[in-house]
Amino acid sequence: MPTCLERAPAPARRSCALPRRGLLAAPALALALRAPGAGAQARYPSRPVQLIVPWAAGGGTDAVARMLASLLERDLGQPFVVVNRTGGQGVVGHAAIAAAAPDGHTIGMLTLEIAMMHWVGLTELTPRSYAPIALMNQDPAAVMVNTVSPQADIRALAEALRAAPARKLKGTGSGRGGSWHLAFVGWLRALGLPADHVLWVPVEGAALGMQELAAGGVDLAACSLPEAKAMVDARRVRPLAVMASERVAAFPEVPTLKEALGMDHVAGIWRGIAGPPGLPPEVRQVLGAALERVARSEEYQGFMANRGFGASFGDAAAFAAQMDRTDQAMGSALREVGLAKG
Repeated sequence: MPTCLERAPAPARRSCALPRRGLLAAPALALALRAPGAGAQARYPSRPVQLIVPWAAGGGTDAVARMLASLLERDLGQPFVVVNRTGGQGVVGHAAIAAAAPDGHTIGMLTLEIAMMHWVGLTELTPRSYAPIALMNQDPAAVMVNTVSPQADIRALAEALRAAPARKLKGTGSGRGGSWHLAFVGWLRALGLPADHVLWVPVEGAALGMQELAAGGVDLAACSLPEAKAMVDARRVRPLAVMASERVAAFPEVPTLKEALGMDHVAGIWRGIAGPPGLPPEVRQVLGAALERVARSEEYQGFMANRGFGASFGDAAAFAAQMDRTDQAMGSALREVGLAKG
């Protein structure tokens, strides 16, 4: 069965030119593209752009996408319309992005799940099925305990995990095989422990996981710091460390695993903008430059900080590398918990 990448038509070559007067009037870094079949020059985008979101309206991914759409519309002078294409645990929306016409007028927001779904047999799509444009958000996983826990820091928790009999301690934060479960499994493996050393209690979302931890139903949990913020502020949950290369600005007192344990394990969720394969490099450059301007803007930075999201920009090459790393890590983690197909 061919993948979306194999089915996509080869893009027509487009010449790129801009009269001097147009160059002076255009925003910085904007490029001119020849519209298919047209004799005149037209600067991209030449009509409204559809921004596909694979998840429901009202969620975190939708909120970030709508802010980006608003700021891109202001920057590039054409409407950016968010379209929620839900279903199939994220497959429907991700497939629509990959299958779009490669002219830059339909793009979308990829999420971590694109590096997971093919491993469990939901789709043949992989991160290589897209033309990455920019990474816009990352939220690392964090390890939490109840505030009455005897483990006051991550080193003490690591020692307790190593000393405990298999499956005596219980953890939660997501469903089995979910992003936070796999992040935690990765940490267990980095500690030299098997993937099932901690009994994982599945929950429908991190909010329920935090409630379970605060109530004493489990010994520890993994999720993002923004998702735990309410319980942290109420002093019912204590974050011990983040699985990131640097501390989270909103939680400067929480160390990284590297700082506390000398471990390089990094895990979390991310969101980024991509288009279908065959997207012209000129379009990718225009969008990439606009997204970088948006990412550096005070309005975007303020929105992300107020919502507790990590504003983490990466260009197309950095986003592609991030997806490749995540894809391999998710495959390994899913095999560890027995969920990978083949």
